[in-house]
Formats: sequence, structure tokens, C-alpha cells
Amino acid sequence: MIAPPETRLTLSPSQRLLAVKLVHTVVWAFFASCVVAIPVLGWQGRVVAATVLCGVVLVEVGILLLNGLHCPLTPIAARYTEDRRANFDIFLPEWLARYNKEIFGSVYAAGFVYVAYLWLG
Repeated sequence: MIAPPETRLTLSPSQRLLAVKLVHTVVWAFFASCVVAIPVLGWQGRVVAATVLCGVVLVEVGILLLNGLHCPLTPIAARYTEDRRANFDIFLPEWLARYNKEIFGSVYAAGFVYVAYLWLG
């Protein structure tokens, strides 16, 4: 049953932005953890687990590619603020939000190559 309009919870733009930032930060933390875990798991000899994480992150890469190298949550957050700093849509330091793709993309690429080497070697 749908509640009548007068009893529905209404969120302010700042509350909506907060919600998007929270979700974006949790999703980012999940994928950043996966990226960091790939070379660690490979080093531990857990190549199958590392390979699974390579695939999980590859799905994320595909989503980013389909969205012009932007998270699909960014335009949602943009509806609720005029702020356009690198971290307007996520709870990260501005420098990390700005260089996120370069940092974690490099770690992912290195981990991917390392795991491929483990499979072939």
C-alpha cells in the first residue's frame, strides 16, 4: 500500500545529497578494497579469488566506460548542489577524489597483469 502524499517522508536537497554521498562512498570503498585485494590475494597464492575480484572490478570499469568515465551516481548528486569540486558527490579528500581513477586504475592494471602472469607462469 502506498502512503498518501501528505504522510510520505520528504527529504531536503541536502539530505538527498547526503544519501547519495553515503551510497557513493560505500560503493567506492567496496571497489577500492577489491582493487587493493587483487595483488595481495595473488601474492598469497589465492589466484582464483584474485581473478574473481578482477572480474568484479572489470564490471565496474564497464559501467564507468558506459557513463563517460563517470560514476552513474555523480549526475544524481549534481541535482542537489551547485558544488562541483572533485569530492562534491563522495566522502573522500578532494585530492583522492580528483586522482582516484589514476591511483586505483594503476593498482588495478598492475594487479590484473600480476594475476595473469600467475595464471600463465
